[in-house]
Amino acid sequence: MEQAAKSTELKKISVAFSAREQAEGVGAKVRRFIGVQQLELLDPFLMLDLFNVALPAGFPDHPHRGFETVTYMLRGEMSHEDFKGHKGVIGPGAIQWMTAGKGIVHSEIPMSFDTPAFGFQLWINLDKKNKYCEPRYQEFSAEQIPVYEDDTIKAKVIAGQVFGVKGPIEARVPTYFLDFYIKSGREYEHPIPQEWNSMIIVHSGSLEVQGSKVLKAGDCAAFEISKANEQNIKIKALADDTAFVLLAGQPINEPMSRRGPFVLNTPEELKKTFYDYSTGSNGFEGADSWESKNQHLRYGK
Repeated sequence: MEQAAKSTELKKISVAFSAREQAEGVGAKVRRFIGVQQLELLDPFLMLDLFNVALPAGFPDHPHRGFETVTYMLRGEMSHEDFKGHKGVIGPGAIQWMTAGKGIVHSEIPMSFDTPAFGFQLWINLDKKNKYCEPRYQEFSAEQIPVYEDDTIKAKVIAGQVFGVKGPIEARVPTYFLDFYIKSGREYEHPIPQEWNSMIIVHSGSLEVQGSKVLKAGDCAAFEISKANEQNIKIKALADDTAFVLLAGQPINEPMSRRGPFVLNTPEELKKTFYDYSTGSNGFEGADSWESKNQHLRYGK
């Protein structure tokens, strides 16, 4: 979708807050923007963390079913490995869009004791017809991610579109994932389709949103859904080092039953998922005997 040529109606802010640091994984700390009291859910988004993790902390072997995980690195490196034999390193500016589908077991471990892995992890729900799809990875290095750039603004286009530059990710649920870098004083408006959820997360500098609310690094704002028409998110950078991620997605609006790393539609499906994982069946074959190798990085091996 192209950006509006002139200002239109602006979206109303539903909630804005500063994310507090909390424990996650093994020894890791994250700032959580979705999945907290202020914003429990932003359909189709289930969880959003800004992680800053160095060894020996990390996210050792753990399962997923029923949704997608998106890991976007800003700085540092993260090693990943799964029980199907897929492995690699996500470096600065790279994206990994993993569809867990019917089942994946994997680990995510930073590569350094001295240089933290710093970036976002987003969980996106899958609709009922895709809950049990085959797992899939989409990975792009920083050099492979399209960029729109002029004198005062740069946008890394992961999913969605900015001034005709389209992102490479094929999202099963229609999604925007855009990372903006803007010089002080620049104003920008981005249109959000009607009935989509949306939010921005500031990871550097500070900005004014919708002409009134000031956000700094570590702050976010989520917006009300417009049921009548497309509306814009408007920002004005207040510092030269301002950077923020814009997320938007089409709600699934389906029943949800979730616990920990599993997100299904009914309690019966959730119960069956725990059984499948414990018995290594129906998508989790081999999970009961698998152990990742990259977790040894935590011990300097």
